[in-house]
Amino acid sequence: MLTAPQIARLIEDGLKPNAADPLSIVPLPSLPELKQSHNASVDLRLGNWFLTMRENRVSELSAAGPEEQWSESQLTKAHYIGFGDKFVIQPGGFALGVTLEWIRLPKELGAYVVGKSGWGRAGLIIATAVGVHPRFSGCLTLELSNVGTVPVGLHPGVAICQLFLHSVEGEQQEEARQSKFSGARRPRLGKIELDDVASRLMHRGPPTLPLFGESWTI
Repeated sequence: MLTAPQIARLIEDGLKPNAADPLSIVPLPSLPELKQSHNASVDLRLGNWFLTMRENRVSELSAAGPEEQWSESQLTKAHYIGFGDKFVIQPGGFALGVTLEWIRLPKELGAYVVGKSGWGRAGLIIATAVGVHPRFSGCLTLELSNVGTVPVGLHPGVAICQLFLHSVEGEQQEEARQSKFSGARRPRLGKIELDDVASRLMHRGPPTLPLFGESWTI
C-alpha cells in the first residue's frame, strides 16, 4: 500500500511532459498536504451527478431476467445537483453517485475505495464495489446506501471517500483490458450478466459434485 507522500510524488511525476504512464487525479488534490500526511490514502470528493431507479418500470433486476432488455434511461433517472445544493437519501434509500475527480491509474497500480468513517457512522455506505483495476480512467461510481434511521443530505464537493493505492506484482500486459466503466463521467447502472458457468448451470441443473480431491468441468 502506498503512503500519502508516495501518492503525491507519483502525481507530481505524472505532471511532467515526458510521463509515459502517469497516475492522474484531476482536479489535483493538495500535494503539500499529502506530502505532510501520515495517512495511506487520498480523499476524493462527491460529484454533481446522481442516478436513482424508476421502481415502477421493472419488477426486478436479475442476471436471468426476461428477454426484453430495458435501456438504462428507462430504468433510471439522472439528477444534476449544483454546488451549494444537496441530494437527500432517505433511510433505506439507494442511489449511484460519482466522484468529482477524474482518475487514471497506470498499469502497475491498483486501488480500492472506502467511505470516510464520518459518513459510515451516519449510516451512509459509500461503495459496495470497491476495487479499481490498473489502467482504469474515469470518474468512480459510488454506490450510496442509507442504512441509518435518518435522512442523509449530500452536498457535491464534500470529501466522501478515500482512495487507497497499491502496487500490482507480476508482469503487466502493455494493453490491459479496459473496464466497461472506463471513461465515464456520470454514474452508470451497467448490467448484471451471467457468465458461461452460471448459464450452463441454469440450463442443465446442478452437476454431481466430485469426490474430495477430484475435479469436474461443466
